[in-house]
Amino acid sequence: MNKTPFSCRYAAQEVGYSILYKNPTDVKPFPLLKSNTGNAPLYNICPATHCRSFIVAKTDDRFIVSKGNGLSYTEWTFLNTGEFGDDTLGLLLKKDALRDFHIGNEIASLGIRTNRMEYVLELNTRVTLPNGNTLKPILLQYDVACPYRIADARFMTEEMIKSEVNKWEAANIKHHDKKHMVAAEILVNNLRILHNHGILHNAIHSGNYTWALELLDFELSHTPSYPYEQDDYKRHVPSLMPREILQTYNVIVEIAAILKEDINYKDLDALFAKNNYSLAKFKVEKLI
Repeated sequence: MNKTPFSCRYAAQEVGYSILYKNPTDVKPFPLLKSNTGNAPLYNICPATHCRSFIVAKTDDRFIVSKGNGLSYTEWTFLNTGEFGDDTLGLLLKKDALRDFHIGNEIASLGIRTNRMEYVLELNTRVTLPNGNTLKPILLQYDVACPYRIADARFMTEEMIKSEVNKWEAANIKHHDKKHMVAAEILVNNLRILHNHGILHNAIHSGNYTWALELLDFELSHTPSYPYEQDDYKRHVPSLMPREILQTYNVIVEIAAILKEDINYKDLDALFAKNNYSLAKFKVEKLI
């Protein structure tokens, strides 16, 4: 990239690779592994939110993201603290990459705006973990309309946020005056589509929605066509669908706070209720 708005630049080494899965795309693979001796660039806009995801290229209107290239917030490429076996900070396990890729494709087919999956790459090198296992690093490559997550607002200027939010107007068919209500219509509809198809995202928060309102990160998700296996229940704690209602509500409240908009909770609750997500059924009566 000749010009980039991203604040952190890292060195990476290009590695030989095999393509495990590919969607139709004109974008080439970027088989990059973070390395202090490398001469290829990786860019990261927020190490706290995007700890193992990097911008590797930009087209006219899309940002190419690679996941699993290493850790962005330390000099080390990978770190393993031992309590979760092969799960390693900065490293993407093959089964997680495949789950993310396939469920991402499934989510996109339902009409939900999300990242466009491009490749699952297996690098032709190995890392040795503390438990003695050796693994080939796996990369998930995809593209997005906006690389910034809702949680990245503190790394954006007001002009950048306004530019993204103004694009929501095209979807404002209910003619809401407040921008967070435009987002609410989209996010609640996304949730209804997911649940109607028996899909549990299992990680809905402001770090997994971009400012283009793209829903990301499906490696913790499960669907009827891609259910959890027994080992997955040992690694992940699946939330129940009712919890995702409140998680979506929280994202909308965060958007309103960032945009400095007052929330009419009755209007917001009514939107949820219209989608059969009445918060009243979760109400706990006050003690007398």
